[in-house]
Amino acid sequence: MTEHMDAPSVVAPAAEPVIQVTGAAVQLGGRTIWQDVALRVAPGEFLAILGPNGAGKSTLLKAILGLIPLAAGSIRVLGQPARRGNPAIGYVPQRRHFDADVRVRGSDIVRLGLDGGQWGLPLPFLQPDKARVARQRVTEVIDLVGASAYVDRPIGELSGGEQQRLLIAQALVTQPRILALDEPLDSLDLRNQQGVAGVIRHISRVTGAAVLLVAHDVNPILPALDRVVYVAHGQVAVGTPEEVITTETLSRLYGTPIEVLRARDGRIIVVGQSAEEGVSYHAHH
Repeated sequence: MTEHMDAPSVVAPAAEPVIQVTGAAVQLGGRTIWQDVALRVAPGEFLAILGPNGAGKSTLLKAILGLIPLAAGSIRVLGQPARRGNPAIGYVPQRRHFDADVRVRGSDIVRLGLDGGQWGLPLPFLQPDKARVARQRVTEVIDLVGASAYVDRPIGELSGGEQQRLLIAQALVTQPRILALDEPLDSLDLRNQQGVAGVIRHISRVTGAAVLLVAHDVNPILPALDRVVYVAHGQVAVGTPEEVITTETLSRLYGTPIEVLRARDGRIIVVGQSAEEGVSYHAHH
């Protein structure tokens, strides 16, 4: 579908897109997950990818990462075809949890973002200049995500929100131009969801990195968003939350009457759902 719902972003209109998706489709197991997807992402934009379980939210993110091939169309990242292992993308996969007995320090988890692809342990005394730059970069991203107070503690002792901040720092340590996060708020309480969302918004503004974040519930991240990408029933709608999360648009995507309400505190409430597929990733009745 054409991206008729795009709205002006916070980035200058002349900015070249860091991601451009044109007429894209994905098929898995002989089934079309979604098709005719068009999307342009500008530097510094914060987009949430929303939709029900199984709709293809993570599939869209993985296609942009070059992890899943397209059946039709194209995806270009920074002017080049999407490819696996693109160093310009910092990727935080679906929720990883560190058990209490994991004694690795938080700072070492972040440093893995630089050294994780190398065999053996780093030998800083052989390349002191590189080691100094690496330490400085690790310190910078830890400060950026607000994790300085607990970075020297074993990661297994930290809360879910604290662990997630360190995983985001790990993805940022290579200074990516795009930050891709697959359900980073899953299993966090509301306070931590809002805190992590605020950190991600701050990162996009400070670094200019575009952010793609897969989420079930838009409410904790609503104040931080520029646009949403809504995936449902093989279709994708793109625009601001006010344009996309509406009675008209969701009813069209789901093929069934859906009513969208906005509470006094700004929360989005979705009322009415099909018997086969609940829209439970927003507050609903």
